[in-house]
Amino acid sequence: MAIYTTIEEISQHAEKEVLIRGWLYNKRSSGKIHFLQIRDGSGFIQGVVVKKEVDEETFNVCKELTQESSVEVVGLVQKDDRAPSGYELLIKNVKAVHIAQDDYPISLKEHGTDFLMDHRHLWIRTPKQNAILRIRDEINLAIRTFFHERGFVLIEPPIITPAACEGTTDLFEIDYFGENAYLSQTGQLYAEAAAMAFGKVYSFGPTFRAEKSKTRKHLNEFWMIEPEMAFVDFEGNLKIQEEMLEYIVQKVITNKKAELKTLNRDIAILEKIKAPFPRITYTEAVEMLNKADFEFEWGEDFGAPHETYIAEQFDKPVFITHFPTKMKAFYMQPDQDNPDVVLGADLIAPEGYGEIIGGSERIHDLDLILQKIKEEDLPMEIYEWYLDLRRYGSVPHSGFGLGLERTVSWICGIDHIRQTIPFARTLNRIYP
Repeated sequence: MAIYTTIEEISQHAEKEVLIRGWLYNKRSSGKIHFLQIRDGSGFIQGVVVKKEVDEETFNVCKELTQESSVEVVGLVQKDDRAPSGYELLIKNVKAVHIAQDDYPISLKEHGTDFLMDHRHLWIRTPKQNAILRIRDEINLAIRTFFHERGFVLIEPPIITPAACEGTTDLFEIDYFGENAYLSQTGQLYAEAAAMAFGKVYSFGPTFRAEKSKTRKHLNEFWMIEPEMAFVDFEGNLKIQEEMLEYIVQKVITNKKAELKTLNRDIAILEKIKAPFPRITYTEAVEMLNKADFEFEWGEDFGAPHETYIAEQFDKPVFITHFPTKMKAFYMQPDQDNPDVVLGADLIAPEGYGEIIGGSERIHDLDLILQKIKEEDLPMEIYEWYLDLRRYGSVPHSGFGLGLERTVSWICGIDHIRQTIPFARTLNRIYP
């Protein structure tokens, strides 16, 4: 009796007969032998069908199979060092569950990116895209495990909000029963409220930015991880970021070696991601850029070329700290020694992947946060609940936001962020 298994677990069944349920990814034949490349969602494996070793019906079924036909195959697991999985299947029996139409859109040839994105629902079946999304899943699990093991409580902030959390105009506006409301651009303010109830919390959910950006680093719908921690200062905030990122990367290296190999990712680069990470101030970064003839003014925001140059000076992610107060959000704590800068930091990934984390110590003084809201000309009545956090038991606290898709893009070493999410939403894409 064949043992049902998945391709991912095939190594546990060497020299045993197994049953695999999946789809035909590719096929080639040489008259008396069929080579079937089968996928089952967990991996890919080659199955060999030798005419003289199977009945005539089984061999003829293989002739009829088209790309992406669904099948059940029974075969003997054999070691094969040439195979990506280290094993191949000597097939004894093939059952066609469904013969796919023979006009499968994504044939095994080169296609343009727009075409592939139009067929994203099929593109995710291919080895590279499958590997990216399986690594995304591993990162997702690593994040949740990291915070759970350290006593953080997961909270879910609302997606529909009455105002911008960061005072920007790049919001998706909706009609909420006759009132103006917006799709959330961050869950941070709500996470701050939860931190005052639970001490250490994190949110993990979708966020929306109506930026009309076409860069390879931007999506209009993406996922953010946003921890908030009571009684944690700026230094403590940076420390938890370092520990988290090291934990994530090392989990991927340990658990997703096959997927990283599929992507031709240089693991040696990822193995260097160990805390602590280097730090430079914003002012030091400006000096670094000017020495490299960038002609960069203090008070300007960094663009992609600037972040890439700074990152190239280090072999690990680098913190840029103490940004100008006027550049950053109203809730960031000014430096007591220099109120012109905030106790905030961006973490820049290596290899030109740019900012993946932004965080800060938060303002906990009621008078100061009132002043900042007035300076930003924000609607005071919308933030009354947020001000309550400073009226009733205010404490120093800190937090940060990690962009999931940018992190996946960097760890996978891929060029465009649109491949890091199952179905991307960009300026010109809302299908499929």
